Amino acid sequence: MTKARPLDKIAAGLAFILGLATILGALGSQYIGGLQPCELCLEQRMPYYWGLPLLALILVLWNRIPLPVWWLGMAIVTALFAWGTYMGAFHSGVEWGFWPGPTACSGLGDSFSMDALNDLKPVIGCDVVQFRFLGLSLAGYNALISLAIVALLVGAMVFQWKRNRA
Repeated sequence: MTKARPLDKIAAGLAFILGLATILGALGSQYIGGLQPCELCLEQRMPYYWGLPLLALILVLWNRIPLPVWWLGMAIVTALFAWGTYMGAFHSGVEWGFWPGPTACSGLGDSFSMDALNDLKPVIGCDVVQFRFLGLSLAGYNALISLAIVALLVGAMVFQWKRNRA
């Protein structure tokens, strides 16, 4: 008889795989697809850049780290992706015109020199939607995916709590 895999690690592993696929898709859309990210797009990537390495470390050291450290790490990763959910929803609202975006999403900034003209990259406004699928922009999909990652991580913590309570 085979022993069932712990649901907490499965949920955390699925969250990692979903997050990795998402950030690779975002980078692919930029470097292969030619979509230029705006300031809010770049901000939405931060939970992936910080959260995924921490989650990978937690997964690798799953049974070797003290439980309080596990809880702290999982809480940090969950908070990062909760922030990502907020940022994706906020960016979607900017795209739909519900509220204004940050001033960093337009203009050239305060320190502009004529020498910088050679190094200019296109400035993409945060209210400009470069791609929609089924009515949602990439920011909208990021909000949904980040929310799914949060749900998987919360699920992993609930499964861990139930398993250790028994």
